[in-house]
Order: sequence, then structure tokens, then C-alpha cells
Amino acid sequence: MWLFHADTPKSLTKNLKPQDWAVFYFSVVLVPALVVVFTILAFATLDSRFGHNEPGSSPIHVLSDPKQRLLPEQAFQKLTGTSLQAYYNTQLQETPFWFSFVVSATPDSAVTELELPSRHAQQLSCWSDGGQRLLGTGSRYKVDGQIKAEKTGFVLSFSARSLPVEVLCKGVFSGPARISVRQWGSSDFAQSQKEFYRGIGLMEGGLLTLTLFVLVAALINREWMYVLFAVWLLGNLRLGANAMGWDAHWLIWTIPNQWLPWLRKLTFATYYIVTFTLFGRLFQNELKQIGFVFLQNVLRWLGAVLLVAAFFLSYQHFLPMLWCWTVAGILILIFLLARIVWKARTRAVLWYCASMFVVLFTRVDEVVAAAFGIKTLDEVPNNVIVALLSSLMASFAFAEQMRAGKRELAMVQAELRTTYDVTPIGLFTLSADGSFVRTNPALEKILGHDAGTQWLKKWDDYFEPGAHERLSKIVSGNGGNEAELHGIGGVDGKASTYLVTATFANGRIEGSLQDITDRSHAVERLRFLAEHDPLTGVLNRRGIEIMLEQAIERQCDDRPLALAYLDLDRFKLINDLFGHQSGDEVLKQLCERVQLSLGEGNHIGRIGGDEFIVLFQDVEISVATEICSAIIQRISYQSYHIGARAFHVKGSIGLIEVAAGMRVQDAISAADRACREAKKAHDEHIVVYHKNASVFRERMEELSLIERLGGEFLPPGLFVEMQPIMSLKEPEASLNFEVLLRLRDSDNKVVPATRVIAAAEENGSIAVIDRWVMTTVLEWLDQHQSQLPLTRFVCVNLSGASLNDEKFIQDLFLIMEKHLKVVPMLCIEVTESVALHDLEHTSRIIERLQALGAKVALDDFGAGYTSFTYLKSLSADALKIDGAFIQSMNKHPANEAIVEAIVELARNLGMKSIAEWVEDCAMIEALAKLGVDYVQGFIVAKPQSPDAILSARSAASFITDPDVARFVAERSNTDDGNADGESRLPINLH
Repeated sequence: MWLFHADTPKSLTKNLKPQDWAVFYFSVVLVPALVVVFTILAFATLDSRFGHNEPGSSPIHVLSDPKQRLLPEQAFQKLTGTSLQAYYNTQLQETPFWFSFVVSATPDSAVTELELPSRHAQQLSCWSDGGQRLLGTGSRYKVDGQIKAEKTGFVLSFSARSLPVEVLCKGVFSGPARISVRQWGSSDFAQSQKEFYRGIGLMEGGLLTLTLFVLVAALINREWMYVLFAVWLLGNLRLGANAMGWDAHWLIWTIPNQWLPWLRKLTFATYYIVTFTLFGRLFQNELKQIGFVFLQNVLRWLGAVLLVAAFFLSYQHFLPMLWCWTVAGILILIFLLARIVWKARTRAVLWYCASMFVVLFTRVDEVVAAAFGIKTLDEVPNNVIVALLSSLMASFAFAEQMRAGKRELAMVQAELRTTYDVTPIGLFTLSADGSFVRTNPALEKILGHDAGTQWLKKWDDYFEPGAHERLSKIVSGNGGNEAELHGIGGVDGKASTYLVTATFANGRIEGSLQDITDRSHAVERLRFLAEHDPLTGVLNRRGIEIMLEQAIERQCDDRPLALAYLDLDRFKLINDLFGHQSGDEVLKQLCERVQLSLGEGNHIGRIGGDEFIVLFQDVEISVATEICSAIIQRISYQSYHIGARAFHVKGSIGLIEVAAGMRVQDAISAADRACREAKKAHDEHIVVYHKNASVFRERMEELSLIERLGGEFLPPGLFVEMQPIMSLKEPEASLNFEVLLRLRDSDNKVVPATRVIAAAEENGSIAVIDRWVMTTVLEWLDQHQSQLPLTRFVCVNLSGASLNDEKFIQDLFLIMEKHLKVVPMLCIEVTESVALHDLEHTSRIIERLQALGAKVALDDFGAGYTSFTYLKSLSADALKIDGAFIQSMNKHPANEAIVEAIVELARNLGMKSIAEWVEDCAMIEALAKLGVDYVQGFIVAKPQSPDAILSARSAASFITDPDVARFVAERSNTDDGNADGESRLPINLH
């Protein structure tokens, strides 16, 4: 056992008494040494109990019969002309061989035994009298006559009275067979049989005992390396048995002959793989140091190929491959061993080299003998000793490696012990009942144990009640792998907080303990800041959303839940006029007032600079309405005193009744909508939405639409309509129109375009839809251009999101380049707010569009107060006046003046003006007087299908109102319809 153990006699005897020390050394040193010495002397001087005279060798005549046509008499005649040989190698031929020899009487023996020892002989038939009389037949399955199966081959027995005699034999061989004949006396042959089976027993007993010992060690140590070594020893046993012709036997059984070829091939291939696997595992660290990974991979692949060949090649064809593979493997192994010895001359390496030398020495002999018939090493010591010696040396190498590993493990354990003692984290081992078994100094310091004070033994002596149960949950896997525990309060009454991590091993609890009191306080502070507004101390957006989400999850049909959205009116003026410090103080006081109005279980959260959310749990909507009214009273009608100043702040509240299962963002969005409505139209500054309010139904429809438009694919139901745009100068001379997007829902109802666009922009699919619209319009124009002789421009809207999408812009110009013929008919509408968002980007797009021949119109012009400032930077072709001015133009003179200014500005800049949302004839007449170029609205025509556009003559063809029709007729009949000379303008849109 000392081979597998790191302990030395010195370490085992340091605490022994003198008499025990003497007995110990006598047992473990003197007795084994005497046994070794006696064995060596016996081997060198004593005779073997199985001693016998060496057999005589009978010269033979040999003849190959590849065509298998010779009869015994014919073969005997042909053999007389051949020369005598001591032996003959078959060179792997499996055709019959005829051979003859003379058997003479053996001195001092009444019976002569004639042995044909080749283990590769499969069939044998023998005759005497020149092939006339059959002596017997034999095979690996059955023998008859004078032939018997003995040892590794066959035996013929002859009485002394029948000798001398010339014998003719016919044999069939498999593998690298050698034909030879040995002549024994009966007593000597009997002794050789005993020696043969004794050798089998010695090899099997020795190697199997060693193998079982290693397997037991593997089970005890749970080390797979031991198992690998045991398998290698077993393979060594089978290879040794094969070399000596014993592999047809296993323990007390004889292996069936038909199994042997398969068994031998698999044994060779498996031993090849296991040998190099063991080598790689045993010296894996050394192999990493020397490199040559390619050669190591070659060894692995050679073994895999050899194993596959064992299943598919015959034994005759497998052997040459095995010899080649063996030579290659031996050369690679010798090279790697030499490199390892050069790098690390450890005892394990040297023992393994010695073992490999013995093994390789015998294997080379076998390969040379089998391949070339040269048995140069026939006189080396007994193969049994060689097999045992190589296995024993490999065991020494293996044991040395394990010993080095244990020595390294001992060093690591010592280092771990030192680390255990000096680590600043408290480490401990507890028994199952919670008693301390082992602790390090850091733990004692953490728990306040000083040298000279009494050390308490139980876990619960230092921690809050139930701490041991929590620790048990951790190690059982039911409570995670760590937990926070609170200690027992000290003199100041403050309890420390600890983080414990533990696991259960070998019936004990192993763990670590850290004092995280400061960290715990910091985490609590961070957690508070993560969910609370640092200025006012109320919940922030994240905190109030978490509270709302939890409330919705707990909500059921009979538990009311309400949400209020509070927005302060013109609070920004306080910051602008008196500074942010004054504004901050107002917000603090405001939150205090709101909290005074809230009952227990209700919460307020600040989600913006002057925006708040109030959550009412288990409060009826009517009660929540009263509380909100009280909040408005508190914050709006009581001044805020900041130093010598007093401020008044007003607010608006949107209150909603939250339905069960409602999403957090939907609830906040609905409350925000109600708040905006309250700011616009309610003197009481409160708007309440009940569960059945239409706003919730509209929101659900909006969400359904968003979901329908989601993804990268077009939703079903998309189509376009076209609304005519009429020229006021020549109403019947052109057929211009704007393309409008439409969508049919599952009920075949048309969804309003504003809702479709808003939903598409919200879920990010607007670029996909815009790409489809552009493709559809250009393909339609390409197809029907000849049917639209009076069409000068076709307006198409592009969303702001698409215009800021570089990928969409690339696709847009690729689409337009495919339809260059009709691109000049295209007029791209860009919303004014989008154009002014990034003026440089917008200008660049407009220039590219105009370079291809397309026109550009600024949509909703006048809605932005900076329009006139930046208009000179945008080279647009037309302005579409914001419909809000057009609708109220006749009611508010100021709007008429604005429209007139826009028209004049467009004319001076060389642009056309288009008025949208035109609803009656009076508007048309007023716009005509102001000089507007085009009008668009329901009074002219509602959106039409593409087929209706194709069947119309002009935009005026769709007019149904008699007053407008009369106006158009009058404009068409006047001689000054083109008095302004529109053709002189740079862009001729009609």
C-alpha cells in the first residue's frame, strides 16, 4: 500500500515508543527486504520444479498447395524433391501446406511425443507409409486418431516399437504461423505441459491480482485513473498470453476457436487505445509542457482507425495494418518519452520508460518475427517474467505519479490551512446540532470573541432566534445558497447584519460569514433611492409603477383600485422666475400636503418635474374623487411660503378606475389622458374615467391595432384611396390627387388613417408601410400613366420616423430609380415639424428627391412658429397650409390674414400653395380671392378609389355641390383663368 500513499515510515513512527518502533521497522522494512533477497537467490541458484530436457527439433520438407489439388501420395512424392528446413514461416498464407519429417525413437522413453507447437494451426491431418495410412485428423473444434490438442498446438504419440517412421502432414494456418516439429520423451513432455499451465496461472494470477488491487484502490479513492490503469493491466495480460500462445484460455475456461480472431483483433486495438490514453492521462502536465499536440492527436486517431478496422478487416489483412500502426505508435511514444525525460526526470517518468522499454522490446521482437520470420530474441528470459516485469514497472510509475499527486495535495492542504487561518472572511464548520467544530480567527473576531474570553459553542448563541433553522434551509437547498442573518444586539442595542453562505458536506455544515452591516445600510439606502424621489422623499416612477403592478396582481373583482394623475399648471414659471431652489421647496411642501390627504395604503409618486401619480388601494372611485377634490383644494388655494415670498400653484387631476388585469402602462396612459382633458375643459380641474368609459375601449382597440401592425410583415387589409386636388385657376384642366392610406379591420370596416399611422409609429412598423405605399403608387402610375394625361402631381405623405430611418431612405431611392419615368409626377409631402427637426438632413433629402425629378411639399405649414424663419433654407416646391387656419378662416379675420401672408410668401419664393380641409363654397371663393393655387377637401371630392380616378376627366369631375359647380364653371369660362401666368413659375404643378 505504501506505493499509493504519501506517508513515509518516518512520519508513521514519530510518535511511537522504542519497542513499537522496532516492531514496525521489522515488519515494514526488514521482512520485505528478506523476501526480495531470497527470491533473487532462488531464481539464480535453485532448479525449477518443472525442469525437463529440451526437445529435439525434427527437420521438415515443406510444400505449399495454393490450388488445393494435391492428394497425399502426390504431395509425398513432391516433398521428396524439396530441401530440409528447421522451420518454415507461412507469411500469413491461409492455403494448405504439406510437410513431412522422420520420427525416431527417443532414448529412455517408451513413447515419443511429436509436437506441432504453432498456435496459428487451424487444421491438421497426418499420414504414414507415404500417405497411405491416415494417422489422425484434428482441428480447433475436434481431434481424432493419434492427434491430440495440447498446449498451443497439436501432438502425435508414437510407441518406440513403431519407430522410426516418416510422417506426412497437411496443415491449414491463420496468421503469422511458423511450421516446426518438436520431438519429446513422454516424461519431458508431461513436465513441459505442467510448466505451460503453471505459466498461465502465474501470469493470470499475478496480473489479475494486481488488477484487482488497483480496482479496489479505484473504488476506495473514487479515482478513474486507477480504473484506466487496471484495464491496461488486463490488456497486458491478454497480450502476454497471445505472445505465448495462451490466449485461447481464460482462467479455467477454453475460449471457442471461432471467437479467437475477433477477440484478438479487438484486444490489439483496445490495448493500443488504452496504452496511449493511460500515457496521456499519466503525463498530461508534462505533455502540456513539451507541446507536440499534433503527434498526440495522431496517436488518438490511429487508435480509432485501428478499432474500426478490427470490425471490418479479416484477421489476415488486419495484422499488417496492426504492425504498421504499432511501429508508428512506438516511434511517437519513444519521441514523446524522450522529450518528457529531457524536460522532467521524475521517478514516475523513469519507471514508465523502463516499463515501455521492456514492452516495446518484446513487441518489436513479435512484429519482426511475424513479419519477416526472424526470431532474434528467442532466447531472452521467459515471457511470463517479461509480462509481469513490465506491468510491475508500470505500476511503480503509476504509484510514483499518484504519490507525487498526494504530495502535491498535502502541500495544497497546508496552503489551504494557512489561507483558512489568515483569510479575512469568517469560516466555520458546524455539527448537525449547531455546535461549532472548527472556526478561523476571522470568524472569532467577527463574532466578538477575544482571547481570554469564554467561547460559546452553539450557533444560536450569536444570532437571532431561528438562525439555525434558516441555515438548515440553506444547506438543504430550500433557501438558496446564502442568506442574511441578524446578530444579537450588543450593549448599544444595535444588531449587526451578516451574510452567511453554507453547504452540507460529510455530515457537517461548512460555511462562511461576513459582517455586512455597513453594506446592508448602504443597500437599504440605495434601494430607497432606487424607488424614491431624492428631492421630495415620495416614490419615483419606478417605485410607484412597482406598487401599481403589485396592486393589480392582488386585485380581484370586489377590490376597488383607482389611479390619479396630477399635473401642476404653469409650474415652470416658478423655476424660470425665482429659480429651481424655490421650485424645489414648493414641490416638497406640495407632496407633504398631498400625503396629508391620503389615507393608509395609498401612495404618491413623482414621475416628472411637475407630474405625480396617486395610487388608491381598496378605495371606491367615488371616495377617490372626493380625496382628489381635497388634494386640489390643498394645493391650489393655500399659498406656499418660501422665505419672504408666497407662491400659488394650481393643478389638474385625471382619475381612473383601474380594471382587473389592466396593464400598468395602459393605466398610467389613461390617467394621463384624463388629466390632459381636465387641464383643457374643466373648471374643477378633475376628470374621472369609470371602468366602462369609452376611453378604455378606444385604448383596447388601439392596442389591438398596434399588435396587428407589429412585426416586419404587412398586415392584411391595407389599401389606398386618392383624394383629388383642384386647381383654382383652371379647375377642369388637371387631375391631381393625394394618396391616402387605408386599412380594413376583421369586420371589413375602414380604420381611420390617423389611428393606423399612430399605431404603426408606436410599434415601429411605419417604415414597412411607407415602403409599401411608395412601391404601390409608383407601380400603379407606371401601369396607368397613359390614362392620366392631365395629372401633373400625385402627393404622397411620408412619416417623420421613416424620413429619419437611413435604411428606409436607401430603399426609397432604390424604389424610385426603378420607376424614373413616373417619378416627375410624384410630390412627397414632408410635415413641417419633421422638416424643422433636422434642417440639414431634410435639405439633403429634398435635394436628392428633386435631383430625380420629384417634387416636395411642406405639409401642415403654419403650425410651427418658426416656419417663416427656416422656410428660406428649404427648397420646397409647394406649401400645404395647415387645415386649422383654413377651417376657421371665415370666423377669425386674423387667420385669413395669416393665410394671405402664407400665400404671398409662397408666391414670392416661387412655390405653389395648397389649402386643405376646405369644407364649403364660401371657403373656396375666399381662397381664390387670396390667390391660393389649389384646394383639397370634401367639398371638392371625398377620397376615391384608384378606378374612379382613372375614369375621371379632371378634379372638378367629382364636385356634387351646385354652388361649387357654378363657381368652377364661372372660373373655367373666364378669359383670365391663366392671367397670372403660372407657366412662368419654376415648377409647373398643373
